[in-house]
Amino acid sequence: MRIFTFLFAFLMVMQHQAQSLKSPSEFLGYELGSQFTRHHEVVSYFQYVSETLPGQVQLQPYGYTNERRPLMFAVLSSPENMQNVEGLRTAHLQSTDGAGNSQIAVVWLSYNVHGNESVSTEASMQTLYELLTTKKDYLENTLVIIDPCINPDGRDRYVNWYYQYKNTPYQVDANSKEHREGWWSGRSNHYMFDLNRDWAWLTQVESQQRLKHFNKWMPHIHVDFHEQGMNNPYYFAPAAEPYHEVITDFQREFQVKIGKNHARYFDQNGWFYFTREVFDLFYPSYGDTYPTYNGAIGMTYEQGGSGRAGLAVEVASGDTLTLKDRIAHHLTTGLSTVEVASQNAQTLNDEFRTFYKGDKNFRYKSYVLNGDPDKQRALAELLDKHEIVYGWAGESTVRGKSFGSAEKASMKTDSKSMVVSTNQKKGTMVKVLFEPNAVLSDSLTYDITAWSLPYAYGLDALASEALVKSDASQAAPWGAIPLGIEKGAYAHIGDWNSMRDARFVSDLVQNGIRVRRSERPFQLGGKTWEAGSLIITRSDNANTSNFEQVLQSLVEKHQKPMTPALTGMVDSGKDFGSRYVGIIPETRVAVLSGEPTSTLRFGEVWHFFEQQLHYPISVLDAEYFDGVALGEYDVLVLPDGWGYRSFLSEARKTRLKDWVADGGRLIAMGRTLAHLGGEDGFSIERKETVAEELEAETPPSFAETGRERIRGEITGAIFKTRVDPTHPMAFGYGDTYYTLKLGSDTYTLPDRGTVAALGESPLPVAGFAGSKAVTNLAGSLVFAMENYGRGEVVYMADNPLFRGFWENGKLFFANAIFMAE
Repeated sequence: MRIFTFLFAFLMVMQHQAQSLKSPSEFLGYELGSQFTRHHEVVSYFQYVSETLPGQVQLQPYGYTNERRPLMFAVLSSPENMQNVEGLRTAHLQSTDGAGNSQIAVVWLSYNVHGNESVSTEASMQTLYELLTTKKDYLENTLVIIDPCINPDGRDRYVNWYYQYKNTPYQVDANSKEHREGWWSGRSNHYMFDLNRDWAWLTQVESQQRLKHFNKWMPHIHVDFHEQGMNNPYYFAPAAEPYHEVITDFQREFQVKIGKNHARYFDQNGWFYFTREVFDLFYPSYGDTYPTYNGAIGMTYEQGGSGRAGLAVEVASGDTLTLKDRIAHHLTTGLSTVEVASQNAQTLNDEFRTFYKGDKNFRYKSYVLNGDPDKQRALAELLDKHEIVYGWAGESTVRGKSFGSAEKASMKTDSKSMVVSTNQKKGTMVKVLFEPNAVLSDSLTYDITAWSLPYAYGLDALASEALVKSDASQAAPWGAIPLGIEKGAYAHIGDWNSMRDARFVSDLVQNGIRVRRSERPFQLGGKTWEAGSLIITRSDNANTSNFEQVLQSLVEKHQKPMTPALTGMVDSGKDFGSRYVGIIPETRVAVLSGEPTSTLRFGEVWHFFEQQLHYPISVLDAEYFDGVALGEYDVLVLPDGWGYRSFLSEARKTRLKDWVADGGRLIAMGRTLAHLGGEDGFSIERKETVAEELEAETPPSFAETGRERIRGEITGAIFKTRVDPTHPMAFGYGDTYYTLKLGSDTYTLPDRGTVAALGESPLPVAGFAGSKAVTNLAGSLVFAMENYGRGEVVYMADNPLFRGFWENGKLFFANAIFMAE
């Protein structure tokens, strides 16, 4: 009786508190939708709700952004459920073992991954309020997780910009400044990355911190709230083709069920919407696909508006779209999602267990990876973040499909062979990330169509249809390598194969340690050292105080094994005093930003230097570029972008040529190459288009023009290239490299200095490439370096830094900084 009395009193208190809970408008002091709410105000409202209803809402901080804004999510449910929330979470996770008997549906709602798609954070506050008041019945058998803002840096950038330029109270004319963001929009995070393309690659701190908690909850449903162009109606599931083949019938059907429920509310209000268009479920690094490949119903919701909508804007139809309208639409789909989950909680749990239970009957059961230990370690670090299990093989021979030849082959294995199997909890994710070439049901896609990790990490791999025995408890092979230096040695030698080596050199240079690199292979002490090998001599560092202590600390920090040498005379090759064994200089690097570059492509370069290579750069904005003394810099990077046609005027090209001739090194990427050549430029030339033989006498119909267009496009496909491993820019590579090609632009090979190029009959080893585009790729440039005066121009037709995940391409970029002559 006492327990009953206590529970009754507790529930009465909870009901009173819910009735007295302030709405967002009441708490903020203005009507929601009449202003934009800054991030700290959103945090304050969520804190207020959790403090007012501690028995129903738990606020979970999960980290900070690069600009030190807090990241958090709220967990909410009925008072009864929240009394045992940890027990419910652990019971739910038993489903990922195909076991347990959980009956609570877990719904995760993610808002504002793109900062200037700003309405969703506003809607998150109202959704939180409604679920705790008018829609509290939904929570009786659901746990709802609300992340109000995945990208606080981008959102505050947009909101602050809008307040700077808005009319008072606002201007609906879409040409007014308040509807025209500048070069750096609010879409991206601090490093200008698109966080909605980073779920699988985890290059950004926001993604890394969020995934730790996602793996602790593994929701049944995950919704990513977005905005699209302001003239578009609302989009919700079901998604468009292509669907990846691993997506189950239930996941497809449940998207339809949710979509029909949304449609019911939208129809009642006379709101326009569309489904099954544009937004597919294929690329694995989205906020809808990544949860889907982990067993959830993953969905994207797109409201018309985005960064151009402001508080109100006149759209093409002549109607006025307001922030209040946009909030109402996202609020409706958010609540509708939770409603459907509450009505189908048992089914969601049953199907979730089924997803994780038993053999998934994938063709390839194991992926075996041999290669450089540093590359294996880099891959292992990514797998650990995803909680994907891997192990190490024994002495054996494995047969399967070779990633290198795309043919059946055999591979020798030993204790240094990494094995990743689909026979594990995250087996579906393994298939999606590792399969040699994902099945594409429709070539009209929203993103890249190839990403296979063995290619991305540059490892020799084989896909086996058998389950390869491995030991996950065995220590990784790199853990047994002794680290240390020999005091008094003439020199210490290290190999050059990976970004771990590049970070080591970056730290050496910045700590005043002089390091040499060999341009030729050599032998010493019975060991062969490849071109690019690092040589740190005692005499080069005679004036460096505590040289050996500093070197030892950096060897330990970077886990870099070094081999002592007692002499500078090699057994064969070039001695350490040769002109072919030069000092790696402390290079002063500048990167162009602003127009004409792409923010995403600039961000990739910025992030590469500061967060991957850990090397300082100067950022030169295009607005004042003409006033900068280029002679203060050794390297200038021109990231890919759309605006170089106007930026690279005759005068600017002449200035760049003079700087290069005086000893500078220009690194040009992507579409920059198209505007560097010509009579007043460098020698780079676009390849002439090869005439296509028409397959039909009649032109395509109007409805077919989209499919005709993609015949000339490449949507993120992987191609095998031939490499000149003797070139300093290719040190650390063999004679083959797999490049991720993102477009169909092609360039001729220079007379000298080709580093990597496509062959005469290029076909993608993975991903989609249109027939017309492939015809023109034969013999085209991937990477090259042209000598010009005392300097060089580096041409990168393909982008090795794309989204920060193509790990095997990054050493080309590091070579262009440290190794190039």
